[in-house]
Amino acid sequence: QVQLVESGGGLVQPGGSLRLSCAASGYDLHYYTTGWFRQAPGKEREGVSLISMTDGTIYYADSVKGRFTISKDNLKKTVYLQMNSLKPEDTAVYYCAIHTFGGLTLDVREYDYWGQGTQVTVSS
Repeated sequence: QVQLVESGGGLVQPGGSLRLSCAASGYDLHYYTTGWFRQAPGKEREGVSLISMTDGTIYYADSVKGRFTISKDNLKKTVYLQMNSLKPEDTAVYYCAIHTFGGLTLDVREYDYWGQGTQVTVSS
């Protein structure tokens, strides 16, 4: 059984930084994508950043380009999301998810496993 556990969320002032972690366990997959998604109250879940665990291909949503950095540690089966210059509009529950076959995709229906989410609140 695949399990994903996010950590690192919290309350931060505008302009601050947070680092999210997504630790995976319980599987042995060779070709997959890990994605960070977020969902604000009353809004649909949206893709923030994706990374191929196979070849390191990366995607960023336009809203976070230049501010967020995704990285991975294959040995630890962990993906990180470094979030800098945070804005109030970044406030949301952040989820990590695994898409087990194929390349990068923003379609949430393509993701087979999801973490429980971690709250990020950007407020003064």
